[in-house]
This record gives sequence, C-alpha cells and structure tokens, in this order.
Amino acid sequence: MDLSQISYLEWIGVVLNLGYIFLLIARSVWCWPFGILGSGVSILLFINGQLYSEAILYVFYVIIGIYGWTRWSKVSDSHQQVDPVTWKLSKHLWSIGAATLLSLGLGWFFTTYTDAQRPYADAFSTGYAFVASYLEAQQVLLGWLYWIAINGFSIWLYADRGFGLYSLLAVIYTIMSVYGLFAWKKRAVQLQDS
Repeated sequence: MDLSQISYLEWIGVVLNLGYIFLLIARSVWCWPFGILGSGVSILLFINGQLYSEAILYVFYVIIGIYGWTRWSKVSDSHQQVDPVTWKLSKHLWSIGAATLLSLGLGWFFTTYTDAQRPYADAFSTGYAFVASYLEAQQVLLGWLYWIAINGFSIWLYADRGFGLYSLLAVIYTIMSVYGLFAWKKRAVQLQDS
C-alpha cells in the first residue's frame, strides 16, 4: 500500500472512525460524535469508489449515530457510559432474517439499476451493518458478533475497490470487535454478579 496515494479525506475518515470504535468499546456516549463525523467523510469516499450500498450505509450510520447518541445520553451513568443488554435468540433470528432480505433486495436493485461494483457483496455488508448498527444503538451485547463477520468481510471488499487504508481499518475493526465482545461480556457478567 502506497501511503502517498491515500487521500486526506480517507485519512480523516480513518482517524475519526478509530476514535469511534475505541470509545464504543469503552461504552462511552462520546463514541457517537466521532462515528457521525467519520461516517460523513466516508460517504464521499464510497460514492467516488462506486460502492453505493456502502455510501447508503454510511448515511444510515449518520442517522443511527444521532439516534444512538440521543438514546445513550438518556441511559448513561454519571461517567457517560452505558451497560450492555442481552437479547433472546428469537430476536437475533429475526434480525438475521431482516438483514438477509435487505441484502438481497439491495443487491438486486444495484445490479439492475446502477453501475455498482460488487453489488451483492456490497449489499451483504450493508444489509447486515444496518441491523448491527441498530443493535449497537440498543447496547445489545451480541451485536459484536455481527460486526466481527461484517468487518472481516469488509477487509476484502475495501481492498478490492482500492481503499487500502479502509481495508486496514477493517482489519483493526475486526480485531477490536473481538476485543469489544469480550469487554462487553465482562461487564455483563459483572452486572449479573452484582
């Protein structure tokens, strides 16, 4: 990866998005402003790279960021932190079904009506990320499993479209999502024991 070929916009997006995930793992309300700004930058990059489903996803990230920020602000403690919640398996099955249908619909649409590159692959990460983002805003512990799969897949997708820095970011996100799952699980166990 030639660092001189990476745009300033991509660097800014990566820095903001890294700030977001660090603060998310810490369960801090302040993750959301970083996510909103990082997503705004990312929208421009993905439109230029003809990853339209990803661009739509990042518009959604801005919207869910506003929702998450508002919601977390209402339920956070005095340290501006939230606690994880658990969902029943049936809710996760509904989430997976919704994500699959959304992915197939987006893939079909972008195959049929646009010049999108990798429309079904792009739609897969987008459909599942819509659902994972909602779980995140709801503080759902196992939402991290969705992110592990999505981020792992995105390593290839971003590299395929020439976004080397974002591909590296997806590697970091995958690792941090595993860490986030264990950190949130630890907190959930502490809550059960108290």
